[in-house]
Amino acid sequence: MTDVSIRIEQVKRVGTGLALLVFPPMLLVGFLLHPDITSLEMVTEAEAWAGEFRGNFLFHFGHVLVMFVAPLAILVGVRCMRFATGSGAWMIFTGGVLGVFGAFILAVDKGALTLVLTAFDTLPEGTFEQIYPALQVMLERAGWLWIVYLLALLPVGFIVQAIGLAKAGIIGKGQAALIVIGMATLFVGDIEIITAAGAVLMCFGYVPMGMRELRGELGTAL
Repeated sequence: MTDVSIRIEQVKRVGTGLALLVFPPMLLVGFLLHPDITSLEMVTEAEAWAGEFRGNFLFHFGHVLVMFVAPLAILVGVRCMRFATGSGAWMIFTGGVLGVFGAFILAVDKGALTLVLTAFDTLPEGTFEQIYPALQVMLERAGWLWIVYLLALLPVGFIVQAIGLAKAGIIGKGQAALIVIGMATLFVGDIEIITAAGAVLMCFGYVPMGMRELRGELGTAL
């Protein structure tokens, strides 16, 4: 390899390592900043939803933080696909493709359902109440908002990829189990106490991968 190629590979390795270290804690903080985090009920009414985000900076900040997980997750999914050789290769590759697409949908979801709310939040009180019908159809994922349901591909993809990485000997089975269980909690939707617990498991699964990647050891036999 030339000096330029070596430097490029080092930049890729550092970028991937930092993404692995950062994106699970970002998810955790984003979930913990949600109001009424101990509630096991999903919000289905516009008025209740408005009560959560109206004038609540931490609500908006937490959701925007989760939105910025998307490019980091895409980087992780793509870079882990380089291990798609030998045992578990198809799972690593297929899982990466699904996970990357799901991460893209995460950005779509937060763009449509988070950034728009920050604009609504600037409306004066009398005008704000008039948008409740708009909030209700957003909650019901009306129109083309059904596309955000494809967000489920994110945990599906990363679960499949983690199993493939374990089969290939890139990560241990216990580490893969932490990622699988952590990612599986995302299927419950907006019940943050469960997804926050899942994000903790993801930290224990992905952070060691990040440390190994920064040392240039990810991909070597355990």
